[in-house]
Amino acid sequence: MADYTTNFILRTDKKNLKGQSPILLTISVSNQLKKLSTGISVLPELWDNDKKRVIYLDLKTAKKILPNYDYDLLPLKNDVKRLNESLQGIKREIEKIADRFELEGIEYSSEMLVDTYKGSAKQTTKKEAPKDYIFDFLDKYIQDNEPNRAKGSLQVYKSLKKHLQNYQNDKRTKVRFDKMDTSFMRSFQNYLIQWNETNPNTKRVNTLNNVTIAKQLSSIKTVLTYAKREGVEVKGNYKDFSIKKQKLEVIALTERELMRLINLDLSQNERLDRVRDLFVFSAVTGLRYSDLKQLKHEHVSNGEIQITVTKTKEGLIIPLNKYSLAILNKYKDCKTPLPAISNQRLNEYLKELCKIAEINDSIEIVRYKGAERITTVHPKYELISIHNGRKTFATLSLEKGMNAETVMKLGGWSDYKSFSRYVNITENVKRTAMSTAWGAPEVMKVINGGAE
Repeated sequence: MADYTTNFILRTDKKNLKGQSPILLTISVSNQLKKLSTGISVLPELWDNDKKRVIYLDLKTAKKILPNYDYDLLPLKNDVKRLNESLQGIKREIEKIADRFELEGIEYSSEMLVDTYKGSAKQTTKKEAPKDYIFDFLDKYIQDNEPNRAKGSLQVYKSLKKHLQNYQNDKRTKVRFDKMDTSFMRSFQNYLIQWNETNPNTKRVNTLNNVTIAKQLSSIKTVLTYAKREGVEVKGNYKDFSIKKQKLEVIALTERELMRLINLDLSQNERLDRVRDLFVFSAVTGLRYSDLKQLKHEHVSNGEIQITVTKTKEGLIIPLNKYSLAILNKYKDCKTPLPAISNQRLNEYLKELCKIAEINDSIEIVRYKGAERITTVHPKYELISIHNGRKTFATLSLEKGMNAETVMKLGGWSDYKSFSRYVNITENVKRTAMSTAWGAPEVMKVINGGAE
């Protein structure tokens, strides 16, 4: 029987409008060469000719070797992985066909291998490339990203799909990628401002505030950029649409409130005692609920916590302090280092706990719906959830003199922009900074109505 060889080549003499060259699979049988299109095209800079695979370029490297390129078109790490898997999949299919010919004693040529592959692919392979119709693509986006995202993090895209479908029905116009320009973004934003829906169970009218609307609009931009990388024709000027994001209130416990919680006698209430331990542990380590939940005894050694963060998949090392160590010692003989409570129940019980601890200062919450200012006032305990433990950690750490870079590293914040959203720079921080820089003020004596 004839021997065959395969090889991937990049046809650099041919490029599409994006500067990408097609990848071909060459098949040689008895010195007869046949080329098979893989349907994949990449920039020449992304092709490793020695290893015969697509490579990933980070943004810093791309700016050096592709200074004038639209970086939104560069494939992400997952995209590169998927492209290489597709190439190897085609090669394996050719090998299977050749093996079948060998078993059946059929003399074959390179042309027979290619023709058989094309016929098989036509019969059994459904085209998975995204369509211009955005709802199909949104499903694909969610499906593609589900394995790599924390549970629940894609819910905003499911909501986006619902709102876009409502927009299409109410406006009686097709929502398509090639029409999603700045004019569409403005129209969709106005639609969301006016949107309302009556809950059939509670009869309550639900509306969207500007914070939620901004998330929806940002999600559209993310999907459009992703679609552009996938080869979908997208209106480029969607990027020019400016999304106004409201700076949100950051609710954190003061040191006095945290100590009041720590010193609260809960010896007769095991349920709230466990809730208090979870919140305090978050407030003195900066860990999110998802990481409190996954914490195991093997994550704690040599006076520190070593854990891979659920949200970012990055490694994190947090030294223990007297509060976190005391809580871990309390549960050292239990199956897990911390009590197990669902997120929903934990947040519900925290409000009860903080009310008992008299954490009840009045907090004003300001939201906007379009240009309408909506103000509500709540006792502080109503606004406390487990995530406020992380905010408390950042705020109190700064108050105690830690620099921002150290707090960011301890809490796993990747950049100052995201860090600053969580940090409440309190009046105590400003007073300390002023007195450190300029000296503490002396008590002024008032003489004849003036200051001495």
